[in-house]
Amino acid sequence: MNVKEAIEHRRSVREYQDKQIPEDIINELLDAARKAPSAKNTQSHKYFVIKDKEIIAKLKEGESFKQPFVYQAPLIIVCCANPKDYPESVDVDDTPENYSLVDLSIATSFMTLRATELGLGSVYIAWLYRDNIRKVLQIPDDYMIPYALAIGYPNPDEEKRIRPRKEVSEILF
Repeated sequence: MNVKEAIEHRRSVREYQDKQIPEDIINELLDAARKAPSAKNTQSHKYFVIKDKEIIAKLKEGESFKQPFVYQAPLIIVCCANPKDYPESVDVDDTPENYSLVDLSIATSFMTLRATELGLGSVYIAWLYRDNIRKVLQIPDDYMIPYALAIGYPNPDEEKRIRPRKEVSEILF
């Protein structure tokens, strides 16, 4: 599968097979994120990889994720970035928080496309309770937690769902 095919096949998957993801494939996902560009090559992003059922249960107990399907995913990756990693001087009128969010988003896009290429489904999770996640996972306060990714092998019916996309002419000013 090439990049164009991965873009065409990527779906927001919310139903997964009860099948664990091998460690080498998880490393492939993280490596894809690691290779993404970042402003001033800061690479401020870090990830908390969750596959342990006990940790997932603690997150569920605290209702960390608003959507119940997240707890069924065999892999949850909490995506974090540290705005304090950016240098004081910047070349444009922007904030370190924005740089962090943009850089993290690029890196996780790389990760989701690699997941698609490897036969996995993923979905971004932004409905989350950051304070509880921070507490359970002991994520330092300097790190922002804008979203998580739920990842797994999609149920066959999930793969068939195609959501409509606007035409190119509709996304141009």
